[in-house]
Amino acid sequence: MSGAAKPALRFAILAIDVALFAVLDRRLCVLLIPVERPPHFLNMRGLPGGLIAPDETAEQAVARHLREKAEVSGVYVEQLATFSAVGRDPRGRVVSVAYLGLMPAEQAAAIPLARDQRWVSVDRVGHLAYDHDEILATARERLGARLGYSTIARHLIPREFTLTELQQTYETVLGRPFDKRNFRKKLQDAGIVRGTGKMRAGQPSRPAELYRFAGSDVRLIELF
Repeated sequence: MSGAAKPALRFAILAIDVALFAVLDRRLCVLLIPVERPPHFLNMRGLPGGLIAPDETAEQAVARHLREKAEVSGVYVEQLATFSAVGRDPRGRVVSVAYLGLMPAEQAAAIPLARDQRWVSVDRVGHLAYDHDEILATARERLGARLGYSTIARHLIPREFTLTELQQTYETVLGRPFDKRNFRKKLQDAGIVRGTGKMRAGQPSRPAELYRFAGSDVRLIELF
C-alpha cells in the first residue's frame, strides 16, 4: 500500500572495517579511502571495509574488501574489537568487526592509489566517516601496546633490516626515543632477532649488519 511504513529491521547487519598501518618517511600512516554516501557523508574519507556476505567469514570479508576497495592483499591482520553503537551508521543498524592491519613501507608504497585513496599520517587524519575516528584511535592504541609485548613489529618492516631501522620503527609508532644501547640489549635478551651475516651497503655511514626476526609468527614477549 502506498505510503505504508516500512517494517522494522529485526536484526543488525554485520560489517568489517580495517585500520591498515604502515610507517612511511618516519611517520605512522593509515590507509584511507573516499566515502560518498549522500546525504550523510559527502567528500569524506574512512577506513577500508564493507558488509560481510552470507557465505563468508569476517576474515574472508576483510581480504575481499581490501582487495576490491584498496587493491591490497597478503597483509597481516588481527581482530581488534566490535563496534556496535546503535547510531554508528545513519543508513541502518550495522555492527562492525574491526581489524588492525600492518604492512611494510615497500609494499605500502607499491599500492596503486586510485579513487582518491591516500596514506595519511595518523596525526593529520581529521574527521572520518561513521565511527572510524574511534576505530582508528583504538587500533593505534592497540598497536602501541602490542609493540611492547609481542613481535608484531615484524609486519611493519622488511624481512631483513638493520637494528637502527627497527628502533626507528618503534620510535615512530610509540612517539618517543629509545636509548640505542638499552634498546639493543632488550632485543638481545628477548632473543627475538638474529643476524643474517649480511651487511647493508650503500649507506652514508659504515655498512650495518642485517637482521631478521626469529621464527615466522608473532610471538608474545616482554620487551618494554
